[in-house]
Amino acid sequence: MARTYIRVGFEQSTKCMTGTPPVPKWKDQENAIRAVDRETGQPLFTVTLFLMEDERAEVLKVTVPADGLPNGLHPGRFVRPMNLFASPWARIFNDQLSEGVAYRCTALELVDAPAMPEVGAA
Repeated sequence: MARTYIRVGFEQSTKCMTGTPPVPKWKDQENAIRAVDRETGQPLFTVTLFLMEDERAEVLKVTVPADGLPNGLHPGRFVRPMNLFASPWARIFNDQLSEGVAYRCTALELVDAPAMPEVGAA
């Protein structure tokens, strides 16, 4: 079955901040089998990102290979996801439909914290 990958683009004003440290991704957690990138063999991690754009914010769980995680990455750091793709998925289990969107990027790049907007005088 063919898989759909959609490149995700951002506005210039879009900001992404980490919400969690990288968490190992498991292929089979009961048997301690880590999920790895099929092409490179790199272990995969999941990072929760807060994507902020204009007046809204979204929470994304993004899969990142180990070699794409920068030193100094911790919750609250601003990052830029490199080569971010969305992949819609659906499955039926016990006659119940589950569906969603999986996000994956090749790396997270640390960026400086954005300037805080000035608050107008009351």
